[in-house]
Amino acid sequence: MRVAARDLRRHDGLLSHVDATSPFERFTPGRRAVIILIFGGLWTLGSFATDLFLPAMPAAADALGASESAVALSVTTFLIGLGLGQLIAGPVSDGRGRRPTLLAGLVVFTASALVCIAAPSVEVLIAMRLVQGMAAAFGLAIPNAMVTDYARGRDAARLFSWIVIIGGVAPLVASLTGAQMLGLLGWRGPFVALAAISVFALVCVALWLPESLPRERRSAGGVRTALRTMARLTRDGSFMGYTFTGAFIYMGFFAYLGGSSFVFQHRYGVSPTTYSLLFAVNAVGMLAAGQANHRLLARFSPRSLLTAGLIAFAVAGVAILVSALTGALGLWGLAIPFFVIVAGMGVILPDLTALALSLHPEVAGTASAYFGGLRLGLGALAMPLIGIGGTVTATSMALLIATAGVAALVLFAATARRTRGQRVLLDLPEEASSDVPVA
Repeated sequence: MRVAARDLRRHDGLLSHVDATSPFERFTPGRRAVIILIFGGLWTLGSFATDLFLPAMPAAADALGASESAVALSVTTFLIGLGLGQLIAGPVSDGRGRRPTLLAGLVVFTASALVCIAAPSVEVLIAMRLVQGMAAAFGLAIPNAMVTDYARGRDAARLFSWIVIIGGVAPLVASLTGAQMLGLLGWRGPFVALAAISVFALVCVALWLPESLPRERRSAGGVRTALRTMARLTRDGSFMGYTFTGAFIYMGFFAYLGGSSFVFQHRYGVSPTTYSLLFAVNAVGMLAAGQANHRLLARFSPRSLLTAGLIAFAVAGVAILVSALTGALGLWGLAIPFFVIVAGMGVILPDLTALALSLHPEVAGTASAYFGGLRLGLGALAMPLIGIGGTVTATSMALLIATAGVAALVLFAATARRTRGQRVLLDLPEEASSDVPVA
């Protein structure tokens, strides 16, 4: 049994750590790789919808005659939609199936991108970005649930790591593409690219992504059952501890997304192209960290790696605040710790998600939706704080990042103490027999 499992891990590439008895086993290795690529691509919808627009935000404010804080609010509404949409996508996919629910979300996303292209005012843009965020959420919640349909514990963390690695390419490509589309078509150019991307995603899901939730495993309770499930999840202190840890991390990360473009371009005179290059370097860091996390999971538990990632995030946040207040190191005083924060997401996201969702695999869709929706929604609510007074400042952005990073670390430490005795068995037969703790 051990030899067979080692051979499976050696030959299956991307899926080397998936349980041999999982539903994935009925697919060929090539088909499995395609499915993972689709999962990663769907995960990038939210990143593309945000990152493509970042270099164009100052230009959009000028073109629409709007304040910086108003344009930044379009990022806030998108992120709130990203959180709310997961609360819809997860429960619906539990009852209707993953694939048809995902297809419906992609159709709405495509339509919203087309409306954003024609938006005549910042108010229309803000409203439509809410709809777009809700649709993009289907690309987050449903792949998360589908991974949980297939794997648990460390195996799920490895699959999530592959998704984050693939998703890490999105900021790299999106920011550079956004700067080029801004030069070609003005601030509306990024939404043209989004429309094309969403159509491509729709085709890929329709042709190559199979259903992962059989009819006999679907829930027939609908929204009422989902609400009861969410109430049960709310009473789970460990699950909520992981969720609010993620919410604080997203507060800091979203402050970076919403504020760095204005701070770099207006305070330091950085061009949109240079800003995109700095953003792309950070994306490379997240990609590398995600790859490292995937490999380190063979030796360390997700909780250990998550602890290291959260410490790095908190320290970098404090460094950003010191630099913003003192002007130390100028541009690099912000750029270097920003790199640490974004790279840290490559470790924090997969491990935190795997730990949270492994607590309730029997309601994977709803748990994924609640976990993702709360952390994104609460994180997005902090966004307006960076633009108090109508102008985004380095100090307001840095203060939010530092506070959120420290709060996430403290909360996770408390949650880790609560779950010290928790043991999540690994899925591979020879590893499960040794009762190796994951959480």
